[in-house]
Amino acid sequence: MIKNDLFLRALKGETVQRPPVWMMRQAGRYLPEFMELRKKYDFFTRCQTPELASEITVQPIRRYGMDAAILFSDILVIPQAMDIEVEMKPNFGPYLPNPIRSKADLDRVIVPDIQDTLGYVMDAITMTKEKLNDEIPLIGFAGSPWTILCYCVEGQGSKSFDKARGFCFTQPEAAHALLQKITDTTIAYLKAKVEAGVNAVQVFDSWGGMLSPTDYQEFSWKYIQQIVDALKDLAPVIVFGKGCWFALKEMAESGASAVGVDWTCSPKNARYLTGGKVTLQGNFDPARLLSPPEVIKKMVHQMIREFGKDKYVVNLGHGILPQIPLENAKAFIDAVKEYKE
Repeated sequence: MIKNDLFLRALKGETVQRPPVWMMRQAGRYLPEFMELRKKYDFFTRCQTPELASEITVQPIRRYGMDAAILFSDILVIPQAMDIEVEMKPNFGPYLPNPIRSKADLDRVIVPDIQDTLGYVMDAITMTKEKLNDEIPLIGFAGSPWTILCYCVEGQGSKSFDKARGFCFTQPEAAHALLQKITDTTIAYLKAKVEAGVNAVQVFDSWGGMLSPTDYQEFSWKYIQQIVDALKDLAPVIVFGKGCWFALKEMAESGASAVGVDWTCSPKNARYLTGGKVTLQGNFDPARLLSPPEVIKKMVHQMIREFGKDKYVVNLGHGILPQIPLENAKAFIDAVKEYKE
């Protein structure tokens, strides 16, 4: 049994004394103890070495005592497993030297055996669970098929992913075939994570907001729905789409246990658009963690009041920024722990 099960209770919609709190990207780049490891090991070595991934996962828990841990990894381990080369270049970000731009390119993409290709992630889960000692739940995650496609086709990060969108609109058959391969791999991957011991899973649709509402349904949402359908009876599923307020109604009706909200959608609108029937997660602007600690605490308390303490998980509206001062991250977590109605 998990000793602090606030997070899991909130996902079930149970009444709680205060909402649980964790932060997207909490395991990583704003922590000095993470920076020390980054000096010694490159990015994918950190992801692929279970001892390192599990240590990075528990670093923020030791420091701040969040109500849930999220396994340190990256969404791009999926294309790597599918025989698509992915590099992480310093001061540049992800780089895929052989992007998928045609049906011929697609033929070399495999749906892999998860234990063969991503067994190291399962080993990291086992080690992390030992370190957490059932104190708090562990979250596993994956990128949405559309978000993964964006990198596979573009070949790198982008502000608009024009090549990825162009691929979908000029070669829809190839795009859907690629999306289905990614979806099948992601379902197998998340199922393996649940079997290895994660208590919940989150699907990150980081680039969903690049699509129009109509195109979102065709090229992103229907694949996320497949993932939710495949996982929801095995573990709670959180769906988070950045810039996807227009899809909150579908997300709320999908069978997901919770829906993540970014900072561009007010708590009131998020509750309205989801019909008040699903747990919401979010949505503090990550850049607002640059405000003074006393301002952060006031804003967090206001945010909880607007969302309501039940059916709610306190989080940021996207990942924590690297330059956030440690005391400001602490103020965010402490504000939730100190919250009283």
